[in-house]
Amino acid sequence: MPVAALTTLGCKVNQYETEKIAEDFARAGFTLTDFDAPADVYVINSCSVTESADKKSRYLARKAARTNPDAVVVMTGCHSQMAFDAGETVDGATLLVPNHEKMATFRRVAEARPDILAYSSSPATLLPPRGSRTRATLKVQDGCEHFCGFCSIPFTRKVLDSRPWRELVTEAGEIAASGTREIVVTGVCVGAYNADTGSGGPDLAGLLLRIADQPGVARVRLSSIQPIEVSDALIDAFASHPNLCPHLHLSCQSGDDTILSAMNRPYSTAFFKDLVCRLRAAIPDLALTTDLIVGYPGESCEMHENTLAFAREVAFQRTHVFRYSSRPRTHAETLADDVSFEEKKRRHATLQAIVDETNHTFTSRYIGETLPVLVEGKHGDGGTVNGHTPNYLKVTFAGPRELMGQIVPVRLTGVTDSGDAVGEIALSPADLATHVAAAPKHRAVEFQPLAMAG
Repeated sequence: MPVAALTTLGCKVNQYETEKIAEDFARAGFTLTDFDAPADVYVINSCSVTESADKKSRYLARKAARTNPDAVVVMTGCHSQMAFDAGETVDGATLLVPNHEKMATFRRVAEARPDILAYSSSPATLLPPRGSRTRATLKVQDGCEHFCGFCSIPFTRKVLDSRPWRELVTEAGEIAASGTREIVVTGVCVGAYNADTGSGGPDLAGLLLRIADQPGVARVRLSSIQPIEVSDALIDAFASHPNLCPHLHLSCQSGDDTILSAMNRPYSTAFFKDLVCRLRAAIPDLALTTDLIVGYPGESCEMHENTLAFAREVAFQRTHVFRYSSRPRTHAETLADDVSFEEKKRRHATLQAIVDETNHTFTSRYIGETLPVLVEGKHGDGGTVNGHTPNYLKVTFAGPRELMGQIVPVRLTGVTDSGDAVGEIALSPADLATHVAAAPKHRAVEFQPLAMAG
């Protein structure tokens, strides 16, 4: 039986697409293995959002080729798209699949190397059914047309394309039926859901409510969204439905108005802070996370200080801090990269110190409270597990690994230096035993063999 190994870099959209590609290989009778293991086919779902993502994408292609020189090494995703558009090759990759053909990756492999395919007359099984026993990603749309100054994504995912809402609701129900407790709704520009169809169907808020109402769905979490796409209807949805997790990742990028304008971000810091006030007033226990870039071309020390003050005032729960790196084909690529590497490192460190402090402060508010935690994995080698609360607090506590996939009440007792919470199960031994016995039994998904054309 042939063997395939897949790996993902970058966003949750890529994660979802890798899972679907893996299902295609499973249907064809492939055994799926870890990317470090020997395989007949390697698939790298690449990323190009930063220079380091480009480097890692290329490294993985070379690594796969070294592991098995006779393997088919497929690269798809945004780094592949950039190379494809430029007419370039990627060292180690035998096949580049552009994004618009990504979901046909298996068929491209079948065309290139029919000798390694073994079609099974009985369905193959892929476990776990959607890549995680506790959380699954649901891609609802593709494409972005914002053309922010630093971002190459509109060049690699060019067309807005929303999936039909009924199809998404059905898929959400299937995910829940498999035993998965949390669904992460994602897209390249998720706030633009249904803006391209003209169908009169639900917008993002309406879609989330329909998914949250599906039997067995315990939690629905929204991935990154643009601030200007947070509608009153979306705020009302989060305020009213208990299954919508009170956590929003608002992509901010800078806390200085001059830099926001240079980035072609269509809002000001005043707009952002007003939105934050409205969200926090409407949604109890809301956690806000974000992305911030330091060292953008033209960013002065004063502009950086403005971002530091902004981060203190907004007090995000968690922040991804990036040092600016030039991306091909973007407007920023035409600008002088006038902030030195050492200065970018310094600015990164000063901003990271502030966001670490605000994260610690946010988590500390909940010490002594009992919160529902979705148990996602074991922590270390001992009898310790971890998971997340609805508002995205990561919590570590003593408990059996059989709790994986269960939502259990945990009393928070402290905060680590990294800003994560520690706690203890708020259940009697008898109730804990009941939870363990009731742990979801994840249903194996059977895939019918692919029907190959011609």
